[in-house]
Amino acid sequence: MIEAKNVNFYYGDFHALKGINIVMEVNTVTAFIGPSGCGKSTFLRLFNRMNDLISGCRLEGECLINGKNIYDKSVDVDDLRKEVGMVFQKPNPFPKTIFENVAYGLRVNGISDKEFIRQRVQESLEGAALWDKVKDKLKKSAFELSGGQQQRLCIASALAISPSILLMDEPASALDPISTSKIEELIYALKEKYTIVIVTHNMQQAARVSDKTGFFMLGELVEFSDTKKMFINPENEQT
Repeated sequence: MIEAKNVNFYYGDFHALKGINIVMEVNTVTAFIGPSGCGKSTFLRLFNRMNDLISGCRLEGECLINGKNIYDKSVDVDDLRKEVGMVFQKPNPFPKTIFENVAYGLRVNGISDKEFIRQRVQESLEGAALWDKVKDKLKKSAFELSGGQQQRLCIASALAISPSILLMDEPASALDPISTSKIEELIYALKEKYTIVIVTHNMQQAARVSDKTGFFMLGELVEFSDTKKMFINPENEQT
C-alpha cells in the first residue's frame, strides 16, 4: 500500500504540492491527471525519491510504503528503488543489446549467476509482452526496436529487479496509437502482480486503464475516487 499524509513539497520558495492525503491500494492502477505543471509528476517522483536529485527541494509530511516512511533516515534509497520501478515519458534504453538492457539492473545489484540472469531476462520480457518479438534478437541493439517496443523493453528492465510498485510517468505520450494500445493492455495485465501509479494527460487513457483516478490542479489533489464514478458522475469527493 502507498500512502501520502499531509504532503507539502517545495522547489525553493515555490509551493509545488499542497496538503496531499491519499491511499493507493495494492494491485490496483491509480492514474493522476491534470494540466501541465499541476504537480502530478512531482508527486509521482516522491515515491522513488527522484526529487532528491534536485537541489533546493523540501518535503513536509510523510510518504509511506507498506506503513514505512520512505524518507526516514534509516531507509536505503538504493533498496527503495529496487522496490519501486520507474518508467519514463520517452523510451530510454541503454546503448546496449536487448538482453543487456534487461540484465543491467541485475548486474548493478551484484548478481552474476548467468543462468539466473538469463531466466530473469526471459521472465521480464514475457512480463512486458515482448519475449515473442525479441527472443531471436537478444544480441541486437535495443535501438533497432520500434518506439513502442523500446518502451516495453524499458518496462521489462524495470520488472527485472522484481519491484512491487511500478511508477509510470506518461509512458505512452511519445507513442503512436497502436503502440499506446499495447502499453495500455500491458498495464492492465501487470496489475495482477504490481501496484501501478501512472501519470497521464489523457483522460480517456485514465478511464481505460485505472481503478482510481486523482485530479491535480495547482498543486492540490482536488478529487480522488473510483475512475468509473469520476468519469460518469464527477464530483469533488476525496476518499
